[in-house]
Amino acid sequence: MKLLSSKPALFFVGVLTGVCLVLCYRHVTGWYEATEQPREPAGRRTKQPETKSAALPKKPDEPARRQVVKPPVEPADTVAKIGDYFILKEELEKRLMSELQPYDDDEFIIETEPTDAKAVLMKMLSEKAMAMEARKQNFLEKETVHKIVKDYRNKKLVNLLLQTHLQGKLTVSEPEIAEKLKADLKLDRARAKQMVEGAKARKILDEYYAEIYKKSHVKKLTGNFDKAAQIHQRLLYHPKTERKMQFIRNSQIREELTPEEKNIVLAAYDKGKVTLKDWFETLGDIAPPHRPKNLHTSQGVDGLLERAMRTPLLVSEAESLGLDKNENLRKQVREYEDNVLLNEVKKAKSNEVKDPDEKELTAYFNKNKEMFRENRTLKIDQIWCQDLKTAQKVKAELDDGKDFESVKQKYTLDKEGKPFNTYPGSERSFWKDLWQGDPNDVVGPVKGFYRDRFKWRIVRILEKKPGKPAELSDNMKNNVKWKVIEEKRNAMLETYGKELLEKYPYKIYADRIKDINPLDIP
Repeated sequence: MKLLSSKPALFFVGVLTGVCLVLCYRHVTGWYEATEQPREPAGRRTKQPETKSAALPKKPDEPARRQVVKPPVEPADTVAKIGDYFILKEELEKRLMSELQPYDDDEFIIETEPTDAKAVLMKMLSEKAMAMEARKQNFLEKETVHKIVKDYRNKKLVNLLLQTHLQGKLTVSEPEIAEKLKADLKLDRARAKQMVEGAKARKILDEYYAEIYKKSHVKKLTGNFDKAAQIHQRLLYHPKTERKMQFIRNSQIREELTPEEKNIVLAAYDKGKVTLKDWFETLGDIAPPHRPKNLHTSQGVDGLLERAMRTPLLVSEAESLGLDKNENLRKQVREYEDNVLLNEVKKAKSNEVKDPDEKELTAYFNKNKEMFRENRTLKIDQIWCQDLKTAQKVKAELDDGKDFESVKQKYTLDKEGKPFNTYPGSERSFWKDLWQGDPNDVVGPVKGFYRDRFKWRIVRILEKKPGKPAELSDNMKNNVKWKVIEEKRNAMLETYGKELLEKYPYKIYADRIKDINPLDIP
């Protein structure tokens, strides 16, 4: 099914922020700061008949159907595989660039040696093995993990549904734009068109949701509303664990609701139900300042329930249309699951790492004093070159005595670039080449990271500050502590990954990665 083009799709995201329908389930689309109260969908203004809180009739179990699962087709650009995962050449190149790219978020880092494609590929394989093992150990069944993945999948599915429904319906005529411009002289044509499209989108989506609501045969179990209000007040004013902020925390929903309370049904529809747990999770996805103030009443319970039903009903509609079978959607959800599982594994392994004692801290610091040297900087100016041949030509002209600034303006790829301070973490594997230079020296050709790739450059050293020798103060001990923990955690994950790669067979296509080296620039 053809989706909206990228431009309308981007507009659609903007439209969502102003649509009442979407305001009612922003916890699905990622907009948590909604302030509006949900309203009934257009065309449904009559009061719902009360349904007692009796148990819902169970549907007879359907006979199991044997499904023939075809083995996945291996893409031609596969560089490695493990289980039913294929790592593609493009994925490896992107990850390798990420591993090599300098960064500034670590104050205490020394220059590093560049990694290579094989090492990064082994790391990617071990991460896939960790995800496979986590699946085998049912990590996806953990309550927190299940909710995160479910919310992501539902958000993607609902967006796909609404984009599909808007396809071809969002047309705007010139007279409509002209009328909008006439009504507001401050608008330009683009803004006027956007506002007309937004109004139409809101109307279309409101009407669509009303249709879905009606055909889903929603029945509210109003007999359970008072119970929901009472439980809300208990969690709000009598938490089991003392807290500073006066609002219900997500951990309370997981830990303080009994299994029976979580399964209290507040509404049922043809293909599912909305439970008290769903209701509280909807509340938890609203920023506390914007949460409804009347949830101690049946009316307040009903208002939030209307909001909580939005996503389930839209997901049910999307599934009935087969949108959950969309291959791109499935791929995105599985990749997201893998990332969540990997983070869970890393968190679990991190919890196994013990804090270093005083003796270990001191020993590590004495061995790595240079790492903790403070304010070691170089002030540099640089000429980014198209290729190595150009860089060599630039260096030759500078060696002949030509002015640095004039040569820079003649050859550089970045004519707006100014002198700046750089640090070991900002340069990583390139730092040692620069640090060898002294003030007024011209270093190069040397490599560096320019925008989204590596390029050759000629660098002039303007200032060189060796920094302040580190002392093991109380503040420094904390920095050393986290460095020790980080190294232990990385070592533990590396060992664990190697163990899993012995458990899960894998294959690397060495001939397909031999030429992958972002640093091998002409």
